[in-house]
Amino acid sequence: MTSFQKRDPLKTGAAGLLALALAFVLAMNFQSLPFVGGKTYVAHFSEAAGLTTDNVVRVAGVEVGSVTDVELDGDHVKVTFEVSDAWIGNRTHAAIKLGTLLGRKYLALDPRGSKELPSSEPIPLQRTMSPYDVIEAFSGLSKTVGDLDTEQLARSFRTLSETFSDTPEQVRGALKGLSALSETIAKRDQELKKLLDRTSKLAGTISARNAEIEKLLADGNRLLRELRARRDAIRSLLDGTRALSEQLTGLVDDNAAQIGPALTQLDKVTAMLQRNQDNLSRSIELMAPFTRLFSNVLGNGRWFDVYICGLLPPAAGPINREGCLP
Repeated sequence: MTSFQKRDPLKTGAAGLLALALAFVLAMNFQSLPFVGGKTYVAHFSEAAGLTTDNVVRVAGVEVGSVTDVELDGDHVKVTFEVSDAWIGNRTHAAIKLGTLLGRKYLALDPRGSKELPSSEPIPLQRTMSPYDVIEAFSGLSKTVGDLDTEQLARSFRTLSETFSDTPEQVRGALKGLSALSETIAKRDQELKKLLDRTSKLAGTISARNAEIEKLLADGNRLLRELRARRDAIRSLLDGTRALSEQLTGLVDDNAAQIGPALTQLDKVTAMLQRNQDNLSRSIELMAPFTRLFSNVLGNGRWFDVYICGLLPPAAGPINREGCLP
């Protein structure tokens, strides 16, 4: 094998750069690799209903993947999604459902069938369902009511009532009821317009603050998960403490015969140590005057300044006639 010193450095560098580029491309498309990522499926819907890329895919409420693409394909919408760790049958049903109160959608799958669904076979329109958007309905209702000429509608119903005045009682009653209804709508026209206008503004405000509210809800979920984790940790600590208490209780019960005499001897040793401490304290207290006087004896440098009383008996000749004087 040729050593690195004998190889062409240009070829070696080029091979290294090519390997690094290949590794970078593989890292950027890690989830797209067939042996790493999940399986990709396609579903056809009559309308997108607000479904976008990165919306989650769920099976029985459990997140199993995400939507990768939403595009128009002729007279229907083609939704491409990726699923991991979930079985998708050849009779699977798909539905776009409302995930949050703010209108965020998700793709719900109902796996059915006896065989696995091939990735090349899409879920047809007959087995998919799109939701009805309430916000869009209110917006359409607001526009429709705003375009109505309620005065003209009231005059029309009034004319019909007068025209059919000679008809049987049932017809006249029905027309009078329609006329009264039109009059009521005409009188409440401004209030209805104001209500629908404010409803539209509220929907717009919620839509504009969708990201903030979603972040708030996500943070709340994180807080709840953290609290749940702390609760589990505290429960584990209490269980461990309870087990330790039981072990200590068993230890004390098993060694009660030995612990009693040991505590008695320990009490005696403690009492003896206390007496020795008292004696040491008394010795230090009595030694203090001696230490002070002895320090005075040596206070003159290299000489001893000592007065010895009673060394000679009194009246021993001319010395010490008066005896020992303090």
